[in-house]
Amino acid sequence: MPPATLVDFLCSWLQYWLGLRRCIPDFFGPQLVPDHILFPLFLYMKQFIPVLLLVTTAPLAAHAQVSVTVSATKGPGRLTGRVLDAATQKPVEYATVALLPATGTAPLLGGTADADGHFELQNLPTGSFRLQISFVGYGSLVKPVTITAEPQDLGSLTLTASAQNLAGVTVTGERPVVETKPDRLVYNADQDASNAGGTAADILRKTPLVNLDGDGNVQLRGTSNVRILINNKPSALLAGNLAEALKQIPADQIKAIEVVTAPSAKYDGEGSGGVINIVLKKSSLQGTSGSVGASGGNRNQGLNGSLNTKRGKVGVNTKLSGFRNLYPFKSLTERTSFLPGGGTGQLTERTTSRNQGQGGYGQVELTYDPSPLHSFTVSGNGNLYRNSTPQELFNQYQGQPQLDTLYTRDILRQDESRNFDLNAGYTRTFGEQQPRREWSILAQHTNNRSRGQYRLDQFPTAELFGGPVEYREASRNLARNLETTFQTDYTHPFGEKNTLELGAKHIGRRVTSDYTLDTLLVSRQTDFARSALRSNRFDYTQNVLAAYSTYNFSAGKKYTFSLGARLERTDIAGEFQNEAGRFQNDYLNVLPNLSATRTLKKDGQTLRLSYSRRIQRPQIYFLNPYVNQVTPSSVSFGNPRLRPETADLLELGYGTFGEKSSFNASAFVRRTGNSIERFSSYNQALARNETTYGNLATVYNYGVNLYGSWKPLKDWDLSSNLSGDYTRLYSSVLQGTNSRASLYMNVNSSVKLSKTYSAQGYGGFWTGGVQLQTRYSGGVYYGLSAKKLLLAEKADLTLGVNNFLAPGREFRSTTTTPDFVNYGSFYSYQRSFRLSFNYRFGKLDAGQRQRRSIRNDDSKGGGSGGQQGG
Repeated sequence: MPPATLVDFLCSWLQYWLGLRRCIPDFFGPQLVPDHILFPLFLYMKQFIPVLLLVTTAPLAAHAQVSVTVSATKGPGRLTGRVLDAATQKPVEYATVALLPATGTAPLLGGTADADGHFELQNLPTGSFRLQISFVGYGSLVKPVTITAEPQDLGSLTLTASAQNLAGVTVTGERPVVETKPDRLVYNADQDASNAGGTAADILRKTPLVNLDGDGNVQLRGTSNVRILINNKPSALLAGNLAEALKQIPADQIKAIEVVTAPSAKYDGEGSGGVINIVLKKSSLQGTSGSVGASGGNRNQGLNGSLNTKRGKVGVNTKLSGFRNLYPFKSLTERTSFLPGGGTGQLTERTTSRNQGQGGYGQVELTYDPSPLHSFTVSGNGNLYRNSTPQELFNQYQGQPQLDTLYTRDILRQDESRNFDLNAGYTRTFGEQQPRREWSILAQHTNNRSRGQYRLDQFPTAELFGGPVEYREASRNLARNLETTFQTDYTHPFGEKNTLELGAKHIGRRVTSDYTLDTLLVSRQTDFARSALRSNRFDYTQNVLAAYSTYNFSAGKKYTFSLGARLERTDIAGEFQNEAGRFQNDYLNVLPNLSATRTLKKDGQTLRLSYSRRIQRPQIYFLNPYVNQVTPSSVSFGNPRLRPETADLLELGYGTFGEKSSFNASAFVRRTGNSIERFSSYNQALARNETTYGNLATVYNYGVNLYGSWKPLKDWDLSSNLSGDYTRLYSSVLQGTNSRASLYMNVNSSVKLSKTYSAQGYGGFWTGGVQLQTRYSGGVYYGLSAKKLLLAEKADLTLGVNNFLAPGREFRSTTTTPDFVNYGSFYSYQRSFRLSFNYRFGKLDAGQRQRRSIRNDDSKGGGSGGQQGG
């Protein structure tokens, strides 16, 4: 499809979905979405059309320039073949294939292999030529070929991975910062110099399609219903406060971020936003290698190291890190409550805080490959994190004389989490005769132990420490989350392109939350007394039994299909110790999944349509009934009786890429039923705002995403991502509707100034979002960095500055309910600088093999907030 035709198609498609159907009135059939729903998105995005054209047409124009040209002389010849990794015999996805003349370097015709490594060149002239096959990270293969009138199958053609000698030999090939694949986007974080010394949160903020709000909560294409994995596995590290957990993973240990927007049936019931997989660095190559690094700055400091070795059949990968971070903030809350009789109550709260944390992370992985057909893996990782948040709070409430307040509080919050994961796996392959046949058995046990507590002293004046203490409070919460998983997967090939995938899994979870609250009213008590209403123990068990099947097949040379389904049975039981609150909840879900992909004539172009249904169960963050009450005017707690939510996603995607550019466009419609939403209500008797969760809404999301990358010069890379979406939430329970159009954009640029110097810059913005009762603002982020290679390129020194034009950034929100209107302001100090040093040592040889890993991505994850435990 020529670029101009593509732009016309996308324009017509967008106009149709926005209600302007003059271009293609009959192409999509009857009207699917009311005009009044999407038309505001068109009006909102209209002002950004010049930016949109700049971002999208540059990669397309570049692609048109670098696409290989077809010889004016066509013939009857046809070449087919398959590109494999020489060591693993796995397909090399999307390798570049070019037909060269017998002498000279100008290609006559070019193409790209598919996801299974297959390629086909047609209409070739007869005679003697050379076939060149290349891919980033591999040495090129040049093979003489003689083309006749008869079709030729060249069979399997192998590429050898480029050797990496970290002691001084230059690595032959670098991956682009962002790669586009039919089912995912891959952000290669280790190729971005500005990440040095940062954290996983810093990297996610720059990942295409991903956004972090002011509190550090992760969002993907307009929804926070995202499951985050580490090396394709769940981790106890991420089981509690996700926003804090992401600050604990050093950026220097992250290789890539994979964003999967339409997961297949192999993934656990994930369906709303998608899956984000954090890929940590490790090596399965022969030899010994390692690294040590240190970083210092005003926001975070850390030390990290890794050591990897493989000798023959045995390999060991280790990593260890320690860190400290500081994230101060201040906030303001102004709430107007509507009282019976027409009166109002006015609340003002001001908070200043100095949030600081420290901890460490370690991992050990042992691999044993007794033969090329058998592989065993055993690994363990754990972390310890302590967080201290001293706060100073001013509170004033007016409007109800018997409940009016004026006081200040000195508050200290302290949290500690200890987590570990144990993994074991066996993988059986079946040699060159059946390179895609594979069977694996996997097991995992995770343990999360979180202890949260706070204490406060209250003073009856408008000034902190003004006069004697009138009230004291102390609260503790000990939460445990145990999870054990067994899984088996089998892949069987039929012919060269068709495969059948089967699998089964059992997940057993047990969660406990033991929480207490002690109070001391100085004028009436001499010591703390236990509050029975706010102290309890909650026990929760969940068992999930799942099975899936997926059949992948081809229809002709241009079409591939995937048909799959997942069956999941869930059994839940929970009870409170201090009340007759036992409950049970069982349900069975059938989750279909299908996709169709068409390979277009020009090299590297695909069109993909997919549909999937996914289930998301509430995580402990949403279930934990522990009442967090730092201030009497605002409390939050979980809802242990939550049911899962289900989501249906329809997505259309187009992708094209060449040697120097790539472009990816996608549009999606998502409907989430029984959606788990945060909601607030006002307790008139206690004059406080109470926040919890419920299955309250049906959510519709409509969106368009455009991503392009371009290499205008040999040492200069540019990439940009632009996303627009419209969200509409409706709750029959609360009799309310909320909607908003949002825009997100980021730009990344890197340039190699010389052999040892390079520079990087990035920036972006988002316009905010919407929840069932809340609308919140967006923001801007940016950063610059410079890197210098040292010690014969074995080390590097990186200086980076982020958000340096202002000390911090203000995030605003408005929550509207029938009982009150709440205006919130959160000011986060984000100006930062850091200096990082990394040293690499060792020598590696080619010979890595792929390994299976567990992916538990069925739970709806939590964000930052008041809930304790994990």
